Formats: sequence, structure tokens, C-alpha cells
Amino acid sequence: MILEQLRLNITREAYIFTPLYEPAKGNGSATRNSLVECLTIHRDTGRMELNAPPIPTNGQILQEVVVYGIMGFIQLHAGEYMIVITGYERVGSLKGSDILRATTFQILPLPHNLSRLSETQIEEEQTYVHLLQDHLRQNTFYYSYTYDLTRSIQRQSNAENISEPMWKMADPRFFWNRYLVDKMIMITESGEQDLSDFILPVIQGFVDISSTIINNHPVVFGLISRRSRERAGTRYFSRGLDDNGHASNFVETEQLLFYERGSAGNEEKLPIQLSFVQTRGSVPGIWGQITNTRYTPQLWVEGDLNDHHVLDTSRTHFNEQTRIYGSQILVNLVNKKGYEYPVGQLYARIVDALANPQLTYIHFDFHHECRKMRWDRVQLLIDELEILLTKQGYCCIDPNATMNKKRSIQTSVVRTNCMDCLDRTNVVQSALARWVLNRQLHDMGVLSSTQVIEDDAQFMTIFNNTWADNADVLSLAYSGTGALKTDYTRTGKRTYVGALNDLSNSLTRYVKNNYMDGSRQDGIDLFLGMYTVESGLYNSPFAKKKPWTTYAIPVGFFSSLGLFLMVLFSPEQFSIESSTLYVLLLSFCFALSITCWRYIQQHGTEFVDWPKLKPILFPNERVRSTTTTGPIATNMNGTTPTTAIPPKEHGIPWMMKNPPPERSNTAILDEAEQGYELPKLKKTT
Repeated sequence: MILEQLRLNITREAYIFTPLYEPAKGNGSATRNSLVECLTIHRDTGRMELNAPPIPTNGQILQEVVVYGIMGFIQLHAGEYMIVITGYERVGSLKGSDILRATTFQILPLPHNLSRLSETQIEEEQTYVHLLQDHLRQNTFYYSYTYDLTRSIQRQSNAENISEPMWKMADPRFFWNRYLVDKMIMITESGEQDLSDFILPVIQGFVDISSTIINNHPVVFGLISRRSRERAGTRYFSRGLDDNGHASNFVETEQLLFYERGSAGNEEKLPIQLSFVQTRGSVPGIWGQITNTRYTPQLWVEGDLNDHHVLDTSRTHFNEQTRIYGSQILVNLVNKKGYEYPVGQLYARIVDALANPQLTYIHFDFHHECRKMRWDRVQLLIDELEILLTKQGYCCIDPNATMNKKRSIQTSVVRTNCMDCLDRTNVVQSALARWVLNRQLHDMGVLSSTQVIEDDAQFMTIFNNTWADNADVLSLAYSGTGALKTDYTRTGKRTYVGALNDLSNSLTRYVKNNYMDGSRQDGIDLFLGMYTVESGLYNSPFAKKKPWTTYAIPVGFFSSLGLFLMVLFSPEQFSIESSTLYVLLLSFCFALSITCWRYIQQHGTEFVDWPKLKPILFPNERVRSTTTTGPIATNMNGTTPTTAIPPKEHGIPWMMKNPPPERSNTAILDEAEQGYELPKLKKTT
């Protein structure tokens, strides 16, 4: 049982939480005792105490706040800070449990003041707090007091001991605030005090729940996407696998359908629960893209599969995936030629080398097959997968059936990827989900053998918008913008307006991924505990400053370019009577802008917003450890790491420096999300 609403009294001595309502009871909750407990957190020591005796406060309560959950605690320079949920909105209900989205938060310091900190530490403290605030503001967080959002229905039904508190049963991959509540868990596990009523698992991702009617049958349609915290990051700063086999941008997406037998107004009490799970994740090898201010990042791939570490990392990844989900149907959507070709080849070689019978690999070149905006050709992939999807099945739990027919399970999973695991991936996943939904509705008798769900315009609007919203939220968390290709997901058609919107989003991604993502990555690393703030003597991650040229050159470029355009198109504003002086001024501005631009292109890594808390290291043992390119090859203590970024001139496998030379005009818009440079416009007659 997790406490739903708490009154937080803030005094100089303590934070005191008092329940406003009885504890929530429901699925995944444990009624260990009937005592409604209060929690006191002593600000001077950080000690947590249940039902503590009253603390003398001289009658002063500094502030009283209603909170809806404790996200957890994080250690900074001054001491611990507590993050609480202060606002929420209700998304819907599953199995009688409210599903909520946290909307506002408050970060509360346990220490009274920062007097013992130096000026530098105070500045850093403010930076850390701003990173946490930005992370909470820029992402979507969901929770429930009585429903475990971290686990699919099938995994919930596999649980042997449902009397355990929710935090014990939660899937650690998707328990986004697991690091923040570690202190509370350690106290509980030590037997000192049981704080389970205050430990609230929160997921980061997407949840949508809609009640509607299909063929006069009431149903609840839901979609839950759970983002993994194990290799979380931003688009270009998190690619491939880490040393533990965790994939970047790994997401488990579960489509839910709760079907109540009988017609509308004559429903049974216990609905049938249908679930279909898919996963997405970065190509499971060691590879990356080095941001350098060019529209096309520098691609590198570790293709030496004779290196046992490289192959073992992929093996570890798939061992975990098959353990959790069963056999893997691997759908690779990257291009079979050009810039993406090395990544696709790496994936195919890894699967061949692993020789795992539980892996089925299918390479579907999305951009080639669906060229010229013929996105209906995604059906070709569905046709190829149909036998595997039929064999895979889906989870069905019927509480009203006899014991031997109560439950069927999904025996495998489709793992889909493109380069970013965002736009193309979402189109394919929504198509697969629609195919499975048709099968479920036929099996349940909601649709006849001659009917398809696509004929129900009202439901398809819900379905398409839900999947498009899911695409936008997942894309925003990883790339910083909404998803591309959502016009097709929402309407079933690819349009030129949608393509132009994609181009706009692609350019926005370029700016954010090059010049803004470093701080976003820092916020993720700090929130998830990938970086911990050191106490005592330490090397500040913010101490290293960029050279003055990093700031001066862009100013010089934009100033000279702006002046050049003004002189060229509005010469009357400058009252230049001499044509010679006019030409000289134009030439000077033009030459200065070109010089600054060339400098930026040649020293691109200096202008990128790199993460400061954890340096980005691209593993390639064949690269000299003394070679560095930009700040990402420097540790926080200023030393050179043992693995560094491969330099451009180094001949490692599959180093791509330029995009493919020829592409059709329609392909430009389809390929924009991959980081292709825009081609020069050609004059046509």
C-alpha cells in the first residue's frame, strides 16, 4: 500500500509527512499493517523516522505543501535534496487503478543554507539543481499507487508473490527513480524501518488510456511505453551498447485492450485483458556518431568481431532479451546502402557470428521500399512477418474462464530498430500493433471474419493519434523534437505538408543535438546516478572552460554575415558614396564570414555542447590512447582516457566522412532524421 496524498509540514528542523487519506490498496500492494504511519526526515542528519515523537518547532511551520509522492533523494555539495511530486493529472484507469502523470515537482534542500560552501561550489550547486529541474520539466513521468507500470500484464501474471510491496516487484530497467529511492530501500531492507508505503516507482515514457466502443462492445485501449534507464541518453551521445550489453534508447511498448464480454450496457464485471509487447533499441553493437557541427556526424563502427569483448557485449544483450521476452524477431530498418550501410552490415554480421537459433534477423530497407512516399508498402514487411507473428501470439488473461483456459502468453517479441529507433521504428511498430489488434478482435469475436478494425473510423482516430503521440513523446526525450513521419501515423497517408514539417524538425534536431544536448545528457546522468557529486577535495566537472575562440568565432561569423547582407541589400543605410569602398566592405565581410565558417568546420568539436559530468568515450582499442578530438576525450580530472575518439584520418573500419553523393529529392525528406547533409539545389529547366 502506497500513500496517495501527504501533507508535508516544513520546519527548520524536519520535513514531516502526514497521510491525508488511507493508504491505497490494490494490485501489487501489500497490507502489512493497519497503522497509518507518519514520516519525519531530520534536516540536520538526513535520518528518516516513522512515527517520530513531536519535534519542538517553536510553533513555526515554514511551509505546508500537499504532495502526491516522494520521487527520492539526491546528494549534492551542500547535502541531500528531496524531490517530491506536487501536481498530477489522471491519464485513465487500468484494472481499477488510477494511472497518473506527474506534472509539477519541488526540489527541497535538507540543509538550511549554503554557508559552508565556497563560491565555486555554490555556483555548481545551482547548476546541479537547474539540471534536475530541466530533466523533470522536459520529460514525462507516470506512476500509480496500485498498478505496477514497470511490468507488462504478462510479467505481472507471472509474479509468484503478489503480497510484496510494489518497489520489490518493479522491473529495475524501467524504475526511473530507482537511484533516488535507494536510501529508502536500503533502510527498509536493513530491517531498521519499513518505508515501503513511501517508495513510489515512477516510469519515464508514455501512457495513454481510452475508453471506447467497437462493434457495440465496450473496450479500454491503452498504450504504455517504458524507457530503460540502463543506457539512457540523448541522440548522438548514446548509441549502440555499453559494456554490460544495455542498448541505447531501449523502450518496451505494450499495447493493451481490455474487453468486456456482452454488449454495451450489459457488461461482465471482469474484463478480458489482452496485451501485445514490442521492443526497440539501438543496433546492438559498438558504434557511434561523433558530433562535429556538420549536418552529417562522423560515423564509426567497431567491426572487429574477432575481439571477444565486442561480440560478448552483443551476446550479453541478447541473452538478457531472450531470458525476459523469449525468441527475438529482429527487424532492422536502416538503409542497405550509403551512410547507414556499415551499421546494417555490423548488425547482420553480429547475428551470423552469434548463431543463436532464438534470433531471427530481417533487414527491411524502409526508405527504399517506401520511396516516393509509398508508405503503404510497409505491408510487405507485415506479410513477411505474418507466420512469425501468428506463432508469437499475444498475452490473454480471462478471469472468467476455467483454470486451463485462463491464460495464454506471448512467446517471443519483435525488436525493431532504425538509426535513432524513433521515426521509422514507430511507423513499423504501429503497423504491427494494428495487425495484432485485428487478430485479437477476431479471436474474441468482437469482429467477424470479414471485418477489419480499419473500417471503424472512430476507433482508428484513437489508435492513430495514440501511436503518433507515443512517437512524439519518445522522440522528444531522445532527440529533443517531436517525431518525424507522424502525418502517416495519424492519417495513414504521407503528405508533402508532413514532409516539410519533418524537414523543420530535422533542422531543429541538428541545432539541439549539436549545441544543447550536453546539458540534457548531464541532467540524465545526474538524475539516474550515473554521476555522483563528490564531497571534499574534487575536480570540478565545470572547471574546464572552452577557448575564447569558441565564443568569438560564431559572433564574428554571424556579425560579418549579417553586415554583408545589409550592405548588399540595403546600401542606402550606410551612405557609402565610393563604389570602391562599397566593394571593399562587401569583400571584407564576405571574406571574414567565410574564414569564420571554415574555422568552425575544421574545429567543429570545439563548438559542440559536450556533456560535462561524464565524458563521452567511444570504445575502440585500436585507436591510440594519446589521440584526442575535442573535450569528449578528456576525463573529469583532465587526464587522457584509455579509449579515445578515433581521429578522422585513422583508418578504423567503416569510418564514414561524407554522405552518399546522389539521392532523389523525395529521399531528402525521408532521410533527414539520419543526419544527412542537405544537397545543393540544382537548377532545372
